[in-house]
Amino acid sequence: MSRINDGRPMIETKALTKHFAQGKKLVEAVKGVTLDVAEGELVALLGPNGAGKSTTLRMLTTLLEPTSGTARIAGFDIAAARNEVRSSLGYVGQGNGAGHNQRVRDELVTQGLCYGMPKGDSQVRADELLRDLELTELGTRKVSTLSGGQRRRLDIALGLVHRPPLLFLDEPTTGMDPQSRANLWDHILRLRREMGTTIVLTTHYLEEADSMAERVIVIDEGTVIADNTAAALKADLAGDHLLLTFDSAEAAGIAA
Repeated sequence: MSRINDGRPMIETKALTKHFAQGKKLVEAVKGVTLDVAEGELVALLGPNGAGKSTTLRMLTTLLEPTSGTARIAGFDIAAARNEVRSSLGYVGQGNGAGHNQRVRDELVTQGLCYGMPKGDSQVRADELLRDLELTELGTRKVSTLSGGQRRRLDIALGLVHRPPLLFLDEPTTGMDPQSRANLWDHILRLRREMGTTIVLTTHYLEEADSMAERVIVIDEGTVIADNTAAALKADLAGDHLLLTFDSAEAAGIAA
């Protein structure tokens, strides 16, 4: 279900900045990020730790107020229409979002109630997501008893309870084993096909961005330094050569 208005991009930012005071020092975490994300895109934000990826996401989700610049989500200004922005997106942060002592289905129902859904609708939606993310058999278990992969699937479900047209995933597979990562992405991509959800994710896994995202945006030191398809970015780097020299044939053989 889409709530985008008048053909606007799902995300549009102009010169977005965020500065923090650290003692007497001013830290420029984000320095003028300008980008557009179209409805239905799957975009990956890449960059080293401290590059400004998570800070940018927190501004776009209204968790942090920008120092300067503007941004709109589904046509709504992040400063002037915070409630509309929040109802238009789901956010899955780096930590687990569910209460450890709560039961899985209860958490989903409560999330729906927090978004103003009638209790009956919230219960129906919780059961839909439990089924879609293969969590039905875990519905009565406490969150603390779930595996890492199961918790992340629950986090995705919590972010989708209100059927947002936009989903932010902040390093959703960090720390997961390869099989759990692949399983989680199968679920995410299937839900995207069925719902047409726009997805923006941050990740440290280059192969993840390469295989999943239609666009890759690279952020470093708070600025966008590249924005294109993975294939185009790789083509720009093609042809570069690295020459290695060794003191002996034995050392070369070991390196090979």
